[in-house]
Amino acid sequence: MLTIGSIVLGVSDVPRAVTFWTRALDYVPRDALRDDFVVLRPADGGPGVQVALMGSDTAPQEHPRVHLDLYAGDAAGQAAEVERLVALGARRVDWDHYPEDPDFVVLADPDGNRFCIIDTSR
Repeated sequence: MLTIGSIVLGVSDVPRAVTFWTRALDYVPRDALRDDFVVLRPADGGPGVQVALMGSDTAPQEHPRVHLDLYAGDAAGQAAEVERLVALGARRVDWDHYPEDPDFVVLADPDGNRFCIIDTSR
């Protein structure tokens, strides 16, 4: 049986992506950093999906087919996480597919990869 080992994000600047994602997720590099690839894991050694960052020259998709959903416990937590991530270098995305009353906020990491902050209380 297969299991997911890592989710891989293509990035144009691996060291910059490491700085953002380690702070965003409280993750650390699993192995020594390379210029073109690194795997991040939870800092506390506990369970959690690994995130790999791979150097890529491909531009991020405006409407990606695959993206990360990051969970916040409620609307206040969601708002606080959005502000924290923006302060770390994420940017808000003017998402044209928002439903009338969304439970998610679309952000982009410093490389432009889209991800969502979900209010799981809804």
